[in-house]
Amino acid sequence: MPRVSAFAVFAATFAGFLVAATFPTRADDVAEFYKGKVITLTVSSGAGGGYDTLARTLARFLGKHVPGEPIVIVRNMAGSGGLAAANYIYSGVEKDGRQIGLLQNNAAFEPLLGNREARFDATKFAWLGTPSIETGLLAVWHAVPVQSLDVAKSREITVAAAGANSPPAFYARLFNTVFGLRLKIANGFPGQTEAFYAMEKGEIEGYAGVLYSALQVAKPDWLPQKKIKALLQYGPEKRAELAGVPSAREAAKNDEDRLLLDAAFAPLALGRPLVMPPGVPADRLAAMRKAVMDTFADPGFVSESARLSLGPSEPHNGEALQGVVARIYAAPPGVLERLRRLHTAPR
Repeated sequence: MPRVSAFAVFAATFAGFLVAATFPTRADDVAEFYKGKVITLTVSSGAGGGYDTLARTLARFLGKHVPGEPIVIVRNMAGSGGLAAANYIYSGVEKDGRQIGLLQNNAAFEPLLGNREARFDATKFAWLGTPSIETGLLAVWHAVPVQSLDVAKSREITVAAAGANSPPAFYARLFNTVFGLRLKIANGFPGQTEAFYAMEKGEIEGYAGVLYSALQVAKPDWLPQKKIKALLQYGPEKRAELAGVPSAREAAKNDEDRLLLDAAFAPLALGRPLVMPPGVPADRLAAMRKAVMDTFADPGFVSESARLSLGPSEPHNGEALQGVVARIYAAPPGVLERLRRLHTAPR
């Protein structure tokens, strides 16, 4: 075996030292960039409400997990159903890593549906993560003589919606199409709170857009005390605590319908997503993705989220969200055309 001289060892060691001294690690570069800086978190809602509260809670904890520990401030930007903020983050801000957006989960798919107000390519956003995903329920009031999805096919059920093109109305049309239900849409109920009140009063029989997380906050006793009957659960994952409730994907009869359901429920898989604009340097993007996930796991953030009833803690990372968006945009044209038709109420 050839002998290595002491000089050669010294030279190699010194060269390594020079490289390390001349080229600091990427983590050091990122920390140096963010030190003393301000990160702006633009939330796609007005002041007050769940999204704004989530943004301000994130802002309190995120900075300490970012290298350099920058300050994080919140900016509200409501408008166009969340598209104002999405457009702004996509093309109206610097792409140096100091801008984050908390978007509405449906905004990512508005370009796919032909909404001309959506001036962005959702596949090019730098997705950071979400503190939770959502699960939806098709539910009826306990007095309605329907015990299962199969029985629901045999009678008309009046369900609440804000308007003909609102998400609950879309879900009702989707379930009528895929499962052969006869859900009759009653417009004029702005949100879940109004729909719940109308069910209690007997003005409507059910609601196709129940969000499980919101139900747990607003009416936590309704499922345990059987004040409502959940006929179907839908979303990216089947919930163990809803073991007796069939999932929409499993109830679908063919692969084409399952692909349609996957596309329809994609916003639920994004939860409450955080993004950065396209073009952020890779090392800063990687650092921010890690910081976001570390924040979601921060005991202080978890405790404060529970205190403020911000919903379940079921974090999903940026790569997972990026995969959801890419998969839906690559869905077969026929599936996307069915999705577009269902999103627009028939005239």
